[in-house]
Amino acid sequence: MIPTLEWLPEGVNFLDQTKLPLEETYVLATDYKQVATVIRDMIVRGAPAIGVSAAMGVAIGIDRSTATTISALTEEIAVISKTLAETRPTAVNLFWGIDEIRNLYNALAAKNTPIPEIKAAVVAKARRMYDEDIAACKQMGAHGASLLPREGTVLTHCNAGALATCGYGSALGVIRAAIERGHKIDVFADETRPFLQGARLTAWELMKDNIPTTVLCDNMAAHLMSKGRIQAVIVGADRIAANGDTANKIGTYGVAILAKEHGIPFYVAAPWSTIDVNTAHGDLIPIEQRNPREVTHANGKQMTPNGVAIENPAFDVTPARYITAIITERGVLRAPYDQSIPQMAKQETAQPELVSG
Repeated sequence: MIPTLEWLPEGVNFLDQTKLPLEETYVLATDYKQVATVIRDMIVRGAPAIGVSAAMGVAIGIDRSTATTISALTEEIAVISKTLAETRPTAVNLFWGIDEIRNLYNALAAKNTPIPEIKAAVVAKARRMYDEDIAACKQMGAHGASLLPREGTVLTHCNAGALATCGYGSALGVIRAAIERGHKIDVFADETRPFLQGARLTAWELMKDNIPTTVLCDNMAAHLMSKGRIQAVIVGADRIAANGDTANKIGTYGVAILAKEHGIPFYVAAPWSTIDVNTAHGDLIPIEQRNPREVTHANGKQMTPNGVAIENPAFDVTPARYITAIITERGVLRAPYDQSIPQMAKQETAQPELVSG
């Protein structure tokens, strides 16, 4: 299993995804500020991994605190949480991870639990969230494998694999599960400009698993769909609104439109924590704007004229009408999502095969 991140006695150790695929190096974060930098600089990325990283960031902040009173520690946690919350605004998992640890802290603090016990409890919780994320990915794979073709080519955009989670992957986890069940699948991986998560990361991890993989420039999908060379599309998500509108890496919306035009199923695979029932529709999802240098430079070399204007949104929103199904660890959601999502939300412990509105 690819070690995307790991809690160590010294701190949280992150595989540096900015150096892949040519270098496999790690960054050790020993305090919450360093965890925030790792998230902001995309050393770790992918909504599920960001969520667990944020939880570990809050936990390490609490664990390393020198506060001697609950009131002082509570003040510190407000700063810790704010620092982490400001790193990547689109991925709702970020806020989920922060809230999971803060809610546990608040419950323990309300009981006047001794600070050493609080520290042990929040660290244990963050480490459980790591294991739970891997389990959720495998459950997504179990639910979604049968949706993929028994034989054929699946297109994916960005990286929704083991590198975007704590292990196994969401969209790539479904692909892995299908292959484990005997499906003969090969993968087209969009390069995913401008950060090249597909070319650098998806191709790297699928090749490690000996899954046949071909990298495409982002503008090649329409041509290949028109030739019948793509049988399904599956992507991850950074936030899914209550009506099923889905924010994912920039370029996903265009792929979804192309899939619809060519009659190709378009699937989204994401943990339940990515569904934001408090955001009614996609227009309300905040879209992160990133550094223009990601567009103007490649491998340190400037590719655009000096002074030209740059637009660099990190995500776009795919309207629910283009999504064939949403695969979660709880089961598979179908349209109308504004009915099936609330229905599944009520089933906290259920593992339904299919929920239709």
